[in-house]
Amino acid sequence: MNIKIVYHTDKIDRLKYVDGKSDWIDLRASERVEFKKGEWKLIPLGISMELPAGYEAHVVPRSSTFKNWGLIQTNSMGVIDNSYCATDDMWMVPMLATRDTVVEINDRICQMRIMENQPTIEFVEVDSLPGRSRGGFGSTGKN
Repeated sequence: MNIKIVYHTDKIDRLKYVDGKSDWIDLRASERVEFKKGEWKLIPLGISMELPAGYEAHVVPRSSTFKNWGLIQTNSMGVIDNSYCATDDMWMVPMLATRDTVVEINDRICQMRIMENQPTIEFVEVDSLPGRSRGGFGSTGKN
């Protein structure tokens, strides 16, 4: 699959898979962003893409993002659909700081993967379901 991409800066590394480690692709900050504890900001990722019809990108924090910067992605997971595809539709990630921190240009701040859109689903209303009850939400306990 080929995907058209525009890089808005030469200061970030080009996208690539992390060799042999994952099928997720790291995304990098394209600007230096300073946060004070409690601040919310968008971190520019320096790219725009034209995703194929029927596909979307899922953007999530890297496992080290909170440890390294004390940042929490405010929408938990960003979904970028294929209609967000113009040159000026630069990807960004919304972050909330739990401490004062600075994200530098080219820091690997989040990751993404390209996914097929969910198929069309028709919901069929029934009076009951045949499965055995597991006891409700959170029923598997702590161990």
